Amino acid sequence: MNLPGVTELVNALVAGLLLGGLFAVTALGLSLVFGVMRLINLVHGELIVLGAYLSLELIRRFGLDPLLTIVVVAPALFLLAIPIQRLLLEPLQAKGPEPALLTTFGLSVIGQNVFILLWSGDTQTLKAAYATDSLKILGLHVPVMYLISFAIGLALCAAVQFLVQHTNLGRSIRASAEDSEAAAALGVDVSRVRVFVYGLAAACAAVGGVLLGTTFDFTPTTGLTYLLTGFVVVVLGGLGSVKGTFLGALLLGVIESVGGAFVGDGYRDFIGFVAFLIVLSIRPQGLFGRAAVL
Repeated sequence: MNLPGVTELVNALVAGLLLGGLFAVTALGLSLVFGVMRLINLVHGELIVLGAYLSLELIRRFGLDPLLTIVVVAPALFLLAIPIQRLLLEPLQAKGPEPALLTTFGLSVIGQNVFILLWSGDTQTLKAAYATDSLKILGLHVPVMYLISFAIGLALCAAVQFLVQHTNLGRSIRASAEDSEAAAALGVDVSRVRVFVYGLAAACAAVGGVLLGTTFDFTPTTGLTYLLTGFVVVVLGGLGSVKGTFLGALLLGVIESVGGAFVGDGYRDFIGFVAFLIVLSIRPQGLFGRAAVL
């Protein structure tokens, strides 16, 4: 174990907070689907990776900047998610949680094999001039992508929170999450709400995929890592809570970054999962409480 200096510790703290913005983007869709549909979406990691691969194709074919590809990739995954929810998941949810859960697991396995078929199993990355740059702020070296990811994560979570809390669609979403049968009796088209939420979750996953692909390497099977990270975030922040997801992501980023400063970066994921197990055993509703209505 290394004892970091004050500067190194502060740098790890700041980097962890900024990295938390990236974690928030990758976990937001997972939290939305659970909050409204009470479904653990096991294909969420593959949706993230698919966003990265679609961005890679746009970069190769048109030479676009990775961040610009978000305006194409996010709507594409939104549209892709509509038939998945309407044709596969919605009919199964009426039969209990297990059939839909197993279906998302099957889609996850299919997704990984399709990725290998289309893009091979090689490690990929979304190349950008700023991807490896860092800024020196008050003596601290901050990766540019961490800053960008934090800003996008904050903006995305704020936009979703505003949508849920202050729009007519948001009221329908909250009603469906609270009591779908009562909402349907009052005239809410619960099926359509669920389709929209699943599409929105996929679009958020696409944004996360582009940011992750620009910041780190990825392969067809790295979706599992992103899925597990999302689980940690939503458990820390409270299942189904948008604000809790963002706060949980910041907390996980700090835990992993500061912990890595003490025991080495190779143990960052291990430290995060230990924190996940501790919180799950002591406070299963999450540190910030489980949201009754997002």
